[in-house]
Order: sequence, then C-alpha cells, then structure tokens
Amino acid sequence: MHQKQAVALLSIALCAPVFAADLTEDDALNLADTTSESAAVEASSWRIFTEATAGRTTVHQWGQPDRTEDTQRLSLDLLIDKKLSPELRAVLSDRLDLNHQSKALGQKTLNSLKEAYLSWQPQNDRVLDVGRINVRYGAAMGYNPTDYFREGANRAITSFDPNAIRENRMGTAMLRGQTLWQGGALTAIVAPKVSDKPNHGDWSADFGSTNNRDRWLVSVSHQLADNFNPQLVVYGDQRQPVQMGLNLAMLVNDATVAHVEWSGGRQKTLLAQALPLSPALAQDEAFRNRLATGLTYTTANKLSITGEYHYNGAAVDKAVWNALRTSSMLDYASYRALIEEQLDLTTRQATFVRASWQDAFINRLDLTAVLRYNLDDHSKLSWLEARYRFDKSEIALQWMMASGDDRSDFGAMAQRRYIQALFRHYF
Repeated sequence: MHQKQAVALLSIALCAPVFAADLTEDDALNLADTTSESAAVEASSWRIFTEATAGRTTVHQWGQPDRTEDTQRLSLDLLIDKKLSPELRAVLSDRLDLNHQSKALGQKTLNSLKEAYLSWQPQNDRVLDVGRINVRYGAAMGYNPTDYFREGANRAITSFDPNAIRENRMGTAMLRGQTLWQGGALTAIVAPKVSDKPNHGDWSADFGSTNNRDRWLVSVSHQLADNFNPQLVVYGDQRQPVQMGLNLAMLVNDATVAHVEWSGGRQKTLLAQALPLSPALAQDEAFRNRLATGLTYTTANKLSITGEYHYNGAAVDKAVWNALRTSSMLDYASYRALIEEQLDLTTRQATFVRASWQDAFINRLDLTAVLRYNLDDHSKLSWLEARYRFDKSEIALQWMMASGDDRSDFGAMAQRRYIQALFRHYF
C-alpha cells in the first residue's frame, strides 16, 4: 500500500467531525464499534489462566480405518492491559498450547501471539493504535462475512464454540485510528505486508499468516434509532477488488434480536483461488455475495437460542462439490486447505444453531450446544458443553461429533468425535 493511501485512511478516522466533545474516557470506549474496536476494560491490568484437558478422540484419516486415542492439552493464557500514562495504554495477549495428540490433529506445541499493541488516546474521542490487534467484525455468530481479518489467524482451534475461535486467534499487525461520537464510531485501518508466507514454527509470531499482503479497512456505524444501529464496512485487499460489508442488528421485541451480515464485491471463486493454475478457472471473476442472517431469542431464565442461515456465493455449489470430492484428491485437498485457512463456508449453503443456558438448573452451571449443518452434502457438526464456575476456577465436560460421508464437509474432519474433561484456573 502506498504511503499516501495510508495517511489518507487514518486522516479519515482521526480528523472526522466530532458531535460530542465532552465525552469521558469510559464513554469513548463504550461508544466504539460493538463488534470489536476496543479491548474490554478489566478490573485488574492483567489476567492469567491455565487450562488442562483430558479426553478420548476418534481420529479419521482418508484411506485408513478410524482409530481411538487418548488426548491431553495444557494451555496458558496471558492478558496484560496496562495504562502507561493517562493517554497511553499497552496490551499484550498470548496463548501457549501444549498438546499430547497424534500428528493428524496438529502440532504438539504451539504459541499464539494474539495481541501486542500500544493505544494512544490524546482526546476522549480520538484513539490511535499500533501493533498486532485482534479486530473482529460481524453481527452474526456462526459465520462472519465481514470479519475480513480472520484469514490465517487461527494457529490452534481448541474449541468448536465460535466465540472461543474468535477470541483465541492471532491479531493482525496494523495501524488503526478511531473517531467516536454520541451513538457512533468511524474507524480506519492500514495493515501492511510484513512477510511473504506463513511460518508454522512452534514459537513463531507468524506474521506471514496475518500480514502477507497490504490491506485496509474503513468502517462507520451510527445509531439511527433506539433499536437500529447499522455498520458499513469497506475493505481493500491487493489480491482482489474492493469489498463492501453491512452489519445490521435490530430489536424485534424485548426477547428477540434479528441480525443481518452481508459482504459483496467482485472476486474469484474459492475454487479458482485454491487452483490458480487451472485454465478453466482463470477468468471466473464476478460479483459475489456472502450472507449470514438469523434471530437470537432470550428467555427470562437466561436461555439464549440463535438460529442462522449462511450463504457463500464464492464457494462451490452442490453439483461442483459432488464432482470435486469424487474426482481429484489433490484438487479436493487444496480446496479444503484454503477453506480452513480462510475459515469460510465449504459450500454455498449452511445453517447454524447455538443455544446457551446460564445458571441452568442450579447457579453457576452453564450449558452450551452448537450445531452446524451443511445444506449441500447434509453433513453436520454437533458440540455440547456443560461448565460449572467456581470463584477462580471452572470445570467442564465437552462432547463433539462430526458426521457425513468421508469427503463431505464435516465427515472428512480428522477429529470425528471426542469427549473430554476440562479444568481452568484463574490466577
């Protein structure tokens, strides 16, 4: 990205008109984009927890019989959010995962530098951040078309709950400027190229996964009514034309929230991106849409249910998917590798349901269920968790099952099913 472009984008965010000049610092942080824009304010400047799991999993590899193995994991998660002065704040977030598992399930030792940045707030309504930042966009829960910085950000997936996947990923090295006003925010991001290719070393910061090309983003949100706060996102990437995004969330009644998340722009299909040398796919660039829409219903006894429909116009349709998974194993593997890297939908259509019940039956017992269903090949992923919270510790029991044909979306997963116990302790 050219220097003039970077300066122009940040000027948009830092020099925009201000509608409320007397905001307090806490007001400014609260008025930032609800999707991602500021780190949560903690009572303490640091948080450390360790997490241990032990379980049994069924490992699936193509051409081999399924086998059952014992697995263990020990994780250490660190967050430091410290004020260095009234205007300057430093954030560091890191996670270390030590896995005892087969090679088919991933690396045994993996450190993920999630965030490391400085935040300067010269005025209550102006913020400038520089460093590695985990920026999360999107109104939906199971699939986020406007979450443009998710690609390559997950070095280790230790939970199938989408909230945990978004939280535990690496951020992107960037310069971010924000202007805040009563009811809205304007954000500009410049994310430069740092490295050409990923580095999957155990202790690598792996900027090649998150910063392998120049990118930029501008977003603006403003509350137009008490129950209507739309957000517009414009995203630039040197590998494709500019993409547009829209996030809408609206209160239908006291218990129901409707949300729509859309992204669109000219781009090649995911299959063309996975197979760049294929002459038949070289000229397939067109305007393509992605969509996630649904409802969240919350009851008086803290039960929350979200149902969503997902659409990916850049993915293969049912006919192409059936042909791909029954023909070339190399092309099929290349396509799946790209999908995994981008955390995108494998085929055109899918559904998603998540139910969470806080203080279920007794206080401090939380139940969570997640179901993903591929509408094109009818494979599915089911995940259940029961978690009990003590003052400084948590215990949980988790169960997962992936079902479908061997080369279906979820049936081809290396981890077909597992059951595991988890213990987490906060220091």
